[in-house]
Amino acid sequence: MRIAHLSDLHLLDLEGAVPTRLLNKRLTGYANLKLRRGHRHKPQPVVAAARAMRDLGVDHVVITGDVSNLALEREFDRVRELLEGELGLSPDRVSLVPGNHDVYTSGSVRARRFARWFEAYMKCDLPEISGDHGYPFVHLRGPVAFVGLSTAVARPPFVASGQLGREQLARLERVVDHPEVRKRTVVVLQHHPIHNPASWPKTLVEGLLDARQEAKILSRLARGLVLHGHLHRRMNRALPTAEGVMHAVGATSASMLHEDEHRMAGFNLYEIDDAAGGVSRIEARRYHPESGGFVETPVPVIHGAKSH
Repeated sequence: MRIAHLSDLHLLDLEGAVPTRLLNKRLTGYANLKLRRGHRHKPQPVVAAARAMRDLGVDHVVITGDVSNLALEREFDRVRELLEGELGLSPDRVSLVPGNHDVYTSGSVRARRFARWFEAYMKCDLPEISGDHGYPFVHLRGPVAFVGLSTAVARPPFVASGQLGREQLARLERVVDHPEVRKRTVVVLQHHPIHNPASWPKTLVEGLLDARQEAKILSRLARGLVLHGHLHRRMNRALPTAEGVMHAVGATSASMLHEDEHRMAGFNLYEIDDAAGGVSRIEARRYHPESGGFVETPVPVIHGAKSH
């Protein structure tokens, strides 16, 4: 099975957003866009990536959050248009989870906006496990079990940390022990990385607060992938388990134009060996602004990272 991984699309669209809707946390986010993000995040690489993944004939596409900038309805409309148009795959061949920008305000959380817009891409094949808000969800596809988690939490301005919470962690335990999951290679999807920054203060601002608890649950598995975004950088870090190792792999922002090749827009590719059941290949495609195409590039391996 060949899997394509896209993350951090950050598609901005303020059409129909009356000024009063910016008089909350979105005001600081909008200022950040204009002062920092605006000149870097562009829609062209995202559209090109969707078309390239379709042309490559991948079996499944995963998207690990931050599809929007400010969790506005029109932004989610744009993402749906991309999925249904340029990508053109049926919902059963796409799995996506939210990022912190997709639950940017408490209002977007109360309205369950992300879940309503993308319900078709998060239907669970093991409904007895999903919670009221649909996480974790499980997609059983051939030799792979895709497990979608939500680390997205609405936070105050300038705080972007995530959390799974006790209920979701308890359901994740049930997922990991389920016989239909255990006989497959597990691919976990989440926005925040399971490896936290070295300092606790930085973890509180941008890390995953219950990463240690998640790592303990995943340690029951022999192999697989934990795919994430959030850091806007390609990276591959080992997550030891009781029986082997999982690869925690981050994708860069699909929309970011950057001089660093490991941060330049693009997408990751993974291959799961149907016979052996393991991860046989991890690589990426980097956007080439001059041609509008993509070039093959490695995913850097990072050693000595912590998962708490």
